[in-house]
Amino acid sequence: MRDLGVGFRYLLRGQKWVGRHGRQYGFGLLPGLITLVLYVGALLALGVWGDDLVTWATPFADDWSGPWAGLFRGFLTAVLFALGLLLAVVTFTAVTLLVGQPFYESLSEAVDRDVSPDGTAPESGLPLWRELWVSARDSLRIVVRAALWGVLLFAAGFIPFVGQTAVPVIGFFVTGFFLTEELTAVALQRRGVELRARLALLRSRRTLVWGFGTPLAVAFVVPFVAVFLMPGAVAGATLMARDLLGEEDRTDGEDTDDEQTAEGITA
Repeated sequence: MRDLGVGFRYLLRGQKWVGRHGRQYGFGLLPGLITLVLYVGALLALGVWGDDLVTWATPFADDWSGPWAGLFRGFLTAVLFALGLLLAVVTFTAVTLLVGQPFYESLSEAVDRDVSPDGTAPESGLPLWRELWVSARDSLRIVVRAALWGVLLFAAGFIPFVGQTAVPVIGFFVTGFFLTEELTAVALQRRGVELRARLALLRSRRTLVWGFGTPLAVAFVVPFVAVFLMPGAVAGATLMARDLLGEEDRTDGEDTDDEQTAEGITA
């Protein structure tokens, strides 16, 4: 249980770090705002034309008698929008990180230099186009995994009682894990840690990952909140990545305060 508090402490430390570095925070907001505009536009389009899309995809229901065709298509439209919303929540971080790769790389490196005892930050040595390609490739793999979990949880949602109680909770833990993977990837990719190794590393410290990612997943349900927390989430994930790899941090009094706060929450 202690790792839950430690994970949450990294989330707090990340937000505090960007709070002390206003310029980094300001630049870190831009990718989230761009992605938010794109996603809101896509969801609005789905809401306006979703019914037409479902009608086009179900011509076999044209000859159904009574209200059944309308009810069936209305249900499918609701399901389509719900899946679109779920996909938006799951992929928001991946798309934002891809859009903001140069911004978040710079932010993550600044965190490394700030907390490293020797004031240095690891560098991938790859050209920008190669970093973007690796990030896009790995993000797609993660989105596919997350989508499979989303389909399973959506189907389990129809189980009486369990679907209304346990499934939403499990969903936040699953989303939190994948959010953490995407966020820590910014720092771990610079260290040459491949996707398979990253997943194994995170699975070895699941409780730590859940402590960081699950509160973030709950907060990210509200898109505007996600935009403003994103820079701090990248900073906190960089700090946690250092912990996962056993790298030493330059300690200060503020870390102790955060740890006491986290231990109080999990006590």
